[in-house]
Amino acid sequence: MSLRLIQVRAADGQRLVAAIDDNGVARKVKDCVSTYQLAQTALDGGTSLEKCVATRLSDERLDLEELQNWNRLLAPIDHPDVAHLYLTGTGLTHLGSAEGRDKMHKAAAGGTLTDSMRMFNMGLEGGKPAAGQVGVQPEWFYKGDGSCVVGTGEALPSPDFALDGSEEPEIAGIYIIDAAGNPRRIGFCLANEFSDHITERGNYLWLAHSKLRHAALGAELLVGELPADVRGMSRVLRDGKTLWEKPFLTGEANMSHTIANLEHHHFKYRLFRRPGDIHVHFFGTATLSFSEGIQTKEGDVFEIEAPPFRLPLRNPLKRSEASTVAVQAL
Repeated sequence: MSLRLIQVRAADGQRLVAAIDDNGVARKVKDCVSTYQLAQTALDGGTSLEKCVATRLSDERLDLEELQNWNRLLAPIDHPDVAHLYLTGTGLTHLGSAEGRDKMHKAAAGGTLTDSMRMFNMGLEGGKPAAGQVGVQPEWFYKGDGSCVVGTGEALPSPDFALDGSEEPEIAGIYIIDAAGNPRRIGFCLANEFSDHITERGNYLWLAHSKLRHAALGAELLVGELPADVRGMSRVLRDGKTLWEKPFLTGEANMSHTIANLEHHHFKYRLFRRPGDIHVHFFGTATLSFSEGIQTKEGDVFEIEAPPFRLPLRNPLKRSEASTVAVQAL
């Protein structure tokens, strides 16, 4: 049996947490309004998240279909102070993930071996070290804080200065830092690590700019280990019809790095081990509609689904206004 947690906004506006079993039955977790609160309770009690949930599980059932239809499913994690939630990620971590990136950067490299391909090859050679050893470090990027998280059904905003807004279907790990400064994994969720690929293609050094965008998180938080082989489907819908779709592969069997290696190279920085903070870390993908010539536009809907997650992640694309910023002396 695997445990999946969801955060819900009830009809009366109150928040709650529910647990979904393998049969798709969702039951309310008593005396709990957030996954963050639940994780802190488990830490304070010196117990596992599964045991903490088991002692609070009620008989009150929730209708998952109704929750989806009324957009009452929230992102699976948040923090009372958005500045204490980090969105970060790693790229070029999946078998085949260098192909699309290499196409974008090969022209600028004059036909030589690109930095993307060098980074990918380093991962192939040293991304899966023996137990207890440290492997090669991956590409790393910062996406934003808790204010940049959207849940399923919510619009993914693309700023008006963006040149592109396209999906990246992947898995994200969700972590809390305990009182002693140790990272503790809460679980995994589906994710759309939304990016501006045209900006990135213009110059590889603009990668940081291309990643500073919102990201969507699937409603379910899978507690425990991620299956080694995860196979899903990524789609772009336009006017209610499928514009593009393609299977995507993730999980360690389809990656050039172990999850443990990616985790080490993120949390080796003391900055990322501040007690009470939440981290959402994206593990990367090899499947992009942009690599196949798809140009998204406002109103398009991104849809990502993959077992073992029961609930799909769906988000419409929306352009948002951004005014010119003029800094004044104090």
